[in-house]
Amino acid sequence: MNTGLRITAFAAALAATFGTAYGVGAAVDPAAEDPAPAAHGEHGDPARTSRAGDGHAGHESEPAGGLQIAEDGYTLDLDTPRVTAGRRTELSFTVRDDHGRAVTAYRREHGKELHLVLASRDLGTYRHLHPERAADGTWSTPVDLPRAGGYRVFADFTPAERGAGNLTLGADLAASGSYAPHRLPAPAATARVDGYEVRLTGALRPGRASELRLTVARDGRPVTDLQPYLGAYGHLVALRSGDLAYLHVHPNGEPGDGTTEPGPAVSFTATAPSAGDYRLFLDFRHEGKVRTAAFTVRAGTAPEAATPSPSATPTDGRTDAPGTGHGH
Repeated sequence: MNTGLRITAFAAALAATFGTAYGVGAAVDPAAEDPAPAAHGEHGDPARTSRAGDGHAGHESEPAGGLQIAEDGYTLDLDTPRVTAGRRTELSFTVRDDHGRAVTAYRREHGKELHLVLASRDLGTYRHLHPERAADGTWSTPVDLPRAGGYRVFADFTPAERGAGNLTLGADLAASGSYAPHRLPAPAATARVDGYEVRLTGALRPGRASELRLTVARDGRPVTDLQPYLGAYGHLVALRSGDLAYLHVHPNGEPGDGTTEPGPAVSFTATAPSAGDYRLFLDFRHEGKVRTAAFTVRAGTAPEAATPSPSATPTDGRTDAPGTGHGH
């Protein structure tokens, strides 16, 4: 994956997204619940050319990812299309090729063969998970969604097949129970999570690359010893409000390359596919824990120094909106 923004057909985070999540058990990573998290490892070959629909596009405006269940001969086959809100459930799925066969060979990116992102349609709940693959190609991970309603599942992966590119495929998931959608939080330049304050500077622009900087502080002091998480000091996922178009953004530079420092700021380059509201999820690691901070931004508008955006206190890659709980 490129260190810039690469638009996938994925998860991790809205087809026009930047990416976090509450993880469950060993298969899950940070997540944000009803306010805010998750991450990756090696990002593959940074020199690889990005193609349209590649979910992790370079610094150009490309089609948003995650809006299709099938692309380039690969299909996301969701074996668990329905779960019950508030109940731990095993979510399973398979990626199939154009012959209907389960894909069992993948390129590792950010240390994982596949990244899974779950987001509610109102963007109040977010999960960034790393499921486990069985020998027959079936992927599975436990999930516990706090609220009933519609969700979108994003699978971000690169088949090992020669010439195959990075894909982000999306499918709908329903959580049964009493449903009351949340309003999208107002745009804000600051988010708080687990005692940390994260400030966003820069503007998201439709059709044009721009820099976004996120600065992490705790107790009023800059955090200068962020720890690498899946090969970077931070991971950003953005989901577009309305259709959950997915964009995964990677930081500018990697630990040890001589161009980045372990905080307090992490820089990203991103291009929004259109004007509109987006929900951004930043995953960062400090003192051994991965946390997720969430922001609402309006493409084409500079972030406002408004009321801090509500964030979860993720310890497993999850973010949920206010009033939904954090269900660790």
